[in-house]
Amino acid sequence: MSQTNILLETGTNELEIVEFYVNQDGYEGHYGLNVAKVVEIIRRQNVTAMPEMRHPAVLGAFSHRNGRIVPLIDMAKYLGSTPIANDDAKIIVTEFNTVCTGFLVSGVNRIYRLSWTDVEAPGKFLQNISQSSVIGVVRLEERVIFLLDLEAIVAELHPAMAIRFDLNNARQPVEGQVFNILHVDDSSSIRTLVLDLLTKEGRFHVKQCVNGQEAWNELCRLRRLCEENNVPISHYVQGIITDIEMPTMDGLALCKHIKEDAILKALPVAIFSSMINESLARKCAVVGADAQYTKPDLKALSEKLYELVLAAWGKD
Repeated sequence: MSQTNILLETGTNELEIVEFYVNQDGYEGHYGLNVAKVVEIIRRQNVTAMPEMRHPAVLGAFSHRNGRIVPLIDMAKYLGSTPIANDDAKIIVTEFNTVCTGFLVSGVNRIYRLSWTDVEAPGKFLQNISQSSVIGVVRLEERVIFLLDLEAIVAELHPAMAIRFDLNNARQPVEGQVFNILHVDDSSSIRTLVLDLLTKEGRFHVKQCVNGQEAWNELCRLRRLCEENNVPISHYVQGIITDIEMPTMDGLALCKHIKEDAILKALPVAIFSSMINESLARKCAVVGADAQYTKPDLKALSEKLYELVLAAWGKD
């Protein structure tokens, strides 16, 4: 699995997904997740019950590498079906938000290389019936694959992993220094939370886009205004926060476009994603990102972005 992320190195808007299936009371559902979040795929393990398991889908925990204890989630039970019982079931071990989690699935098919342009955003009806656990839809070989929002699933089962922000410890903004920020994330719940918290803090006015392509279109519009009115880009926007995983255009490709543009490259770009690790931090640096932070630490992101924007535009 360690060599499967090459396509993301240069911000080419490509990704790799591992397709798995879950037997759901007579129906075989096909799902996918970003390979960048996968540590390995292993056979079913013996688990030990954990105290105060808040959800029936949490089967317990098993010992992984170097004695690391990993919670195991039965995906069939999470999706409302009977538990996975087949002997050849697999565990997909993932790591994101700095947490390692195992997902028990009925089986794993293969890995696909795709462009984010091939990933359709879920409609409102699908979001409602899936409780916003689906972040994208892919049509492959005459079947539909649903890309699952593992962060939302883990946050539901592990409330401590929800995005956090302590306003009591936030640094007070400089009087008069309120900056215009463009925030890009395909998750409506994340957009709502980030907008609420950053607005309450009083440092930023926040405009939001649902994916990298929409954000790029908006930045191109602002760039045209800069050229028409002979003003710097900071006249309209002073910084950008973007997720990585998004349909149509991902955050790495967006950052690459920004940093290769003669006018937009001056904008500080902070990547805020559940996938930031040593490898992905290097990829963020390759496309020119000014900062990278792992969800759920919104406070650290806010502090760093405020520093970057003050350094770039504070004296304008």
